[in-house]
Parts: sequence; C-alpha cells; structure tokens
Amino acid sequence: MKKLLVPVIYLKDGTAVSGFGSEERVSEVPVEELAAGASDRGADELLVLDFSESDAEHDRAIGDLIRICDRAEVPVTGGGNVRRMEDVKKILYAGCRRAVLNFAKESNCDLLEEVSGKFGKDKIVVFVPDGETFWKHREQIETFAGMVFCDEEQADEISRLSGLPLMVMAKSGNPEKLLAEEQVCVVTGAGVSGPEQDLMALKASCREAGIPVNTFESSVSWAEFKKNSDGMVPVIVQDYRTDEVLMLAYMNEEAFETTLKTGRMTYWSRSRNELWTKGLTSGHFQYVKSLMLDCDGDTILARVSQIGAACHTGNKTCFFRELAKKEYEERNPLKVFQQVYDVICDRKQHPKEGSYTNYLFDKGIDKILKKVGEECTEIVIAAKNPDPEEIKYEISDFLYHVMVLMAEKEITWEDITRELARR
Repeated sequence: MKKLLVPVIYLKDGTAVSGFGSEERVSEVPVEELAAGASDRGADELLVLDFSESDAEHDRAIGDLIRICDRAEVPVTGGGNVRRMEDVKKILYAGCRRAVLNFAKESNCDLLEEVSGKFGKDKIVVFVPDGETFWKHREQIETFAGMVFCDEEQADEISRLSGLPLMVMAKSGNPEKLLAEEQVCVVTGAGVSGPEQDLMALKASCREAGIPVNTFESSVSWAEFKKNSDGMVPVIVQDYRTDEVLMLAYMNEEAFETTLKTGRMTYWSRSRNELWTKGLTSGHFQYVKSLMLDCDGDTILARVSQIGAACHTGNKTCFFRELAKKEYEERNPLKVFQQVYDVICDRKQHPKEGSYTNYLFDKGIDKILKKVGEECTEIVIAAKNPDPEEIKYEISDFLYHVMVLMAEKEITWEDITRELARR
C-alpha cells in the first residue's frame, strides 16, 4: 500500500489559519489557491478541518469546502463542527471523499453507526484523542469506520490497538519517520502542509529509504526509447482538462529523469544547450498528470496541468496560427456542449433581437424552468415511440434548455463534469 502525504487546511471565517488563540495566524493565500497548489507540490490528498462554531459559520464553511473541492486536483477529506448526520452529508456532498468524526465529542461517537450505514465505512474517518477513547469505542470504530486519525503522540499506542489504516497528525519535523511505521498510511499536519514544502523531494527521500509512496515511475527505461541523432525524444504536451495541444519540446535523459523526480515538465533547450524546467522564470509551470509513449517508442505524449500560458508569446498554446482549414462539423461531445453553452452565454451578455434564447432570459427563471419541465416530459413521450430519431430530437431540445438554465444560474460544464467525476 502506498503511503500518502496529505497537507491540511484549517478553515475559519473563509480563510486558512494556523495556530490557536493568541498564536493564531491567518494565511494571505486564498483557500482555493492553497487547494489548487497542493497537487502541484506533490500532495496525494488534502485534509480540510472547519474551525467554525455556529451553524451559520458552518454553512459558510461548507460553501468554502465546495470551492476547495472544485479547485483541488486531489481527493479531499473534510471535518470539523460535525453535530448531526446532516453535517456529514453536507461534507460528502461538497465533494469530499471522506468525512471526519471527532470522538473527543460524545455526540460524534453516537453518529458513527448511522453515517457508516448511510454512506459506507470507507467514507468515515474517526479521530481519537487518546488510546483510552479508542479502547472505549474500539469495537464500534473497527466495525463502522474505514480509518483512524490521531495525533503524532498517540500513533504508537493506537497502532498497537487498531487493525485499521492510521492517519497521523504530524506536528513537527520528521514525517518520513512516521511513514516508515507499518500501520501509518497517511501523514498530515504541519509536517507536510507548508506551501514552501517540496513534497516531491520528501517522496524521493522516502523512496530511497524503501518507503512506498506515490511518485512518477516510468514503465519503460530511457535506454529503451528510440532517440533522434542528438539523443533526444520529442514531447507533445497536452492540457489534461481540455485535450488541447499546447507545445512541442525535447527531452534528453537528464530532462526525463528530472521530470519524473520533480513532477514538473523539464526539457532540454536546444537553443541554450541547457536543462529547462518550463515555468522556472515565467511561473507558467507544467505539472505532470501522465506520460505516454507512442507505438514506435520515439515520441512522448505528456498530459499536464498548465499554469498560465504555454507559449512564450502569451498565447495559451503555441499552435495559434491557422495555416489552412476545411469547414467541418464538430462531433466531440464536450466541445459541442461547450460551443452551444458559449453561444447561450453570449446571447445573455449581448442580446440579439428575435433570439429565442433572449426571449427565455427576458421571461426569467420561471419560464426557463417551465420549458425544462416540458422538454423532460417530451423525452418520456418520445421514449415510448419506437423511432429513435424522435428521442434524439427531444433530448437535444432538453439539453439546450438545461444549458439556458445553467447560464441563468452561472453554472458551467466544468462544474457539471467535476461533479460527475467525483461520483
């Protein structure tokens, strides 16, 4: 089993905080940016703990949690201020993979069986403040929880008592030592959470110590690649979200191994005759999502998370100059949806006389909802008809009106696909 490094965000009043009481410090970095940067630094997951006290503050924190889950490119575990089953539901529906129950609160102990039965034990992490609390609730925790969470000081005792995977809150300096413990599967806390901490470097150190962690390991050695006359391999770079081709560059062995080690796309600059980490001067880094080798073994396809523009001209992609084009009908489903949605949004921003879309926007949300309901009914009727063409037509009509509703409520296709991906 791979050991995981999981930075933590303590959430209070819409901001990230550290320390308690008089030592509390507020981060100047918005929580969404902290979440977005976690994956780039090498985080495997993210832990978000809500420090709110009232129900109103908790509801606001759930809104923040939704935005964090939207921006994070890694799974999120959420917890804090859980009082009832509905709070666990809100955390999971916000997009979190797991929810934390704090067994320092007796009310949370009473919730475990209910939430485990409703959402599944793999969705529930139980925090125990000490060995006595764990021992008191041991049978319940082992039956209904998927993971135990404790402070660093309690890790040895809890690991002796529990057969469950252990998440440990590292308050200081040596997460590598904790990860070396057999039952410790997740390390979180201050020891892995600083924005300046290079988790990929920590993982490299763990690998050298024989600790299994998530790193980039090539299934094909550099020696097996078919290199050009300069000993290099061309790399086609693609945005992992949109599939847009961003650029073409070259790697030698040093660049390839550096890319695997750091998780940041690194090339060999033929013009400068030196190693080149994309974004080192511009800040427009490319973080590796996957590396693929073509059938001939002589070209790499890199799917990346692109920060800023890929092209030195400031364009998102280097391929922005059209040379020749034949008109064709786009068939890529997501591109078609996005194109239609973009036209609808443009109509909303720039009304056009006689436009049916503008007619719907002018009539308002009730008219839009009425049309969505009518088109949904038309699908049901068409589905009873043996002619498949009719249902295609009605589904298309329905999707158009749903997109008008999305534009009215400022929901994007990216919002929808993120939600579907989480499910």
